[in-house]
Amino acid sequence: MSIDAVPARSVDYNRVFAQAIDRLHEEGRYRVFIDILRNKGQFPNARCFAGHNGPKPITVWCSNDYLAMGQHPAVIAAMEEALHDVGAGSGGTRNIGGNTHYHIDLETELADLHDKEAALLFTSGYVSNEATLSTIARILPGCIIFSDELNHASMIAGIRHSGCEKRVFRHNDLAHLEELLAAEDPSVPKLIAFESVYSMDGDVAPIHAICDLADKYNALTYLDEVHAVGMYGLRGGGISERDDAASRLTIVEGTLGKAFGVMGGYIAADRTVIDVIRSYAPGFIFTTSLSPVLVAGALASVRHLKASTAEREGQQAAAATLKTLFADAGLPVMDTTTHIVPLMVGDPVKAKRISDILLREYGVYVQPINYPTVPRGTERLRFTPGPAHDTAMMQELTAALVEIWGRLELRKAA
Repeated sequence: MSIDAVPARSVDYNRVFAQAIDRLHEEGRYRVFIDILRNKGQFPNARCFAGHNGPKPITVWCSNDYLAMGQHPAVIAAMEEALHDVGAGSGGTRNIGGNTHYHIDLETELADLHDKEAALLFTSGYVSNEATLSTIARILPGCIIFSDELNHASMIAGIRHSGCEKRVFRHNDLAHLEELLAAEDPSVPKLIAFESVYSMDGDVAPIHAICDLADKYNALTYLDEVHAVGMYGLRGGGISERDDAASRLTIVEGTLGKAFGVMGGYIAADRTVIDVIRSYAPGFIFTTSLSPVLVAGALASVRHLKASTAEREGQQAAAATLKTLFADAGLPVMDTTTHIVPLMVGDPVKAKRISDILLREYGVYVQPINYPTVPRGTERLRFTPGPAHDTAMMQELTAALVEIWGRLELRKAA
């Protein structure tokens, strides 16, 4: 006796996708990418093409090109020279045609920057974190990773993809970290993963104290310096250089796309660790290498910032001035010790509305920061003043924010 087949219920894929987007709109955290072009040599000035008949002049306040090195004449000249010398692309993975003398030179400079034996380039800071953490944990049998609760999504992804056990410690909480370390078998491999500057709150990790715990419990250390390289330390080696802690760290990870103004990520460590990641990490092995044009620009930027402190000093001065202006105006600026200047809003819809008014009426570009980048209820505007933001710009920005805060009847600082 045959049984008639029951037709499978069809799935309305478009409806599922549309509902997913609708949820973001309802929660006020749908992301809009603003259509802009920066003006070469005139940063933070740019042109906005969104919602206008022609480009509208704007001032950029949220770029991670913290020191405007993406506009520096030496960086641009190096990229132009490389383009005309070797062409545009790298030609493939590092193993197959994509290894150039520019890559070798930059890795040498980065190893020196962090007082390490060797370094390894990746296509982005996200990839360097994901590839390194997932690989090193797989290599160490039974490894447990101890991760700060505010670590970047790329670090979380790397830990997850490693398949190893993890322990999440409260942010910068040394007592909690030690409690977790002490609870594990002393013979089990351990890795402590944390950041130097946490980019949304602007606070700093106690690197030496964490290294002390690593020494006590025989753990390796992995420090993400992406929001500090180029900006702290005598030569721009980050918080670990500033605090004379680089030699205590197993692996230092950084980016070429923020203070160095170009693109790419990297790690620095001893030669054996670098060789392991180079030999085993799929995110490195099977990815087309950075264009030599980009590498040449990053190389020029790293070399310049090793010798020049003017950009770092200018950025720190600008950040201090903006924090003071915000505080004096009664705006809810978060207390930070770094170059990050977050202004607390606490509501995703209001944060987006403030951002929209600033762009539309004042020509000020700053993106709202919402969940999942920050916890719900802590939505904010994140300003990154740099050496090219002058006092007049900061005063105009402060006045605009005061007017908007009053218009929207938002809560001021206590």
